This record gives sequence, C-alpha cells and structure tokens, in this order.
Amino acid sequence: MTSMIVSKSEEMQAIVVEKPGDHSVLQNKTVPKPKVKPGWSLIKIKGFGINRSEIFTRQGLSPNVHFPRILGIECVGIIEESTDPVRLHIGTKVVSLMGEMGRDFDGSYAEFVLLPNTQIYPIKTKLDWTTLATIPETYYTAYLALVSLRIQPTDAVLVRGATSGVGVAFAQFLKAQFQI
Repeated sequence: MTSMIVSKSEEMQAIVVEKPGDHSVLQNKTVPKPKVKPGWSLIKIKGFGINRSEIFTRQGLSPNVHFPRILGIECVGIIEESTDPVRLHIGTKVVSLMGEMGRDFDGSYAEFVLLPNTQIYPIKTKLDWTTLATIPETYYTAYLALVSLRIQPTDAVLVRGATSGVGVAFAQFLKAQFQI
C-alpha cells in the first residue's frame, strides 16, 4: 500500500463541521488547499465575520447544506491566485459575501477560500483587517434594508436594536443619507 504525501503548500487550516450540532462540532483541521478552476479565484483570508445564519447552518437548519462543510458567508483578504488577472490580480485587497459561500461550497472559516470571480469585490482601503472584517455582511444587510424601506426625509424612523452591528450600520447609513 502506498500513501500520497501532500506538501504543506497544498494544505491549509480550516474550521470544519462534519455533522450538524452545537459549537462543539466546529473542528480545526488540516485540509487540502482549494485548487483554482475556471472563473474562480483563490483568496488568502485575512478576516471574516460570524453570522447568525452560520449558526443555523451549523445546527443543520439549512436544508440544502451537505456536510462536511467549511462555514463562512463573508470574508476579507488578498487574491492569492486568479483566473481574472485584469480585475483580480494577485495581491489585490478584496471582500466577498454570501452567494452560497459556506453553503453550496466551502466558505471563509479557513486560511484560503475559492470563490467565483463574480462574487469577489476589489477594494481600496486603509482600514486594518480586523475593522474591515466587520463590514461586508453587516453593512450590506443594513443597506438592503434602507433601500427597501424607501425612507423619505420627512419620515420618522425608530431603529430597534440600534446597538447591534446591523442597527448601528443602518443608523449610520440613515444619518449619511439625510445628513442628520
């Protein structure tokens, strides 16, 4: 019997969920580093948020998710390998969120994540990685709520949960929109 030896550069650390359950099913494991395929790029993860929907998925409440799975529906990082070198050249700072990341395919609770190019957004920022990681899903959720509500300058708005991440982001967007 022969065994295949995998070099360290072909492996990464990830938090893997083998089966649904509470937080105890989150396992730090060494897994194969994803291989780039046409239309996708590899991101070196620098940070990610933890979202309530990931808790539901971990508990087995997302019916289309098959285990084992690496969770994580958002991330910030740097392009490591790309199939779109014009828009997503190596070293570009990027953010990504949702698009079935962490559900249909492995997500951001890892050193690297392989994502469709259409789901990767290049950014220019001076924010540190920790701060930047708090933004994608939180602010996107707040923005969608603001747009869907079609608030007018004469409307009175009560932001319930204004101490939560999404509540704070919503209040900031509202203030910026109407320069309150």
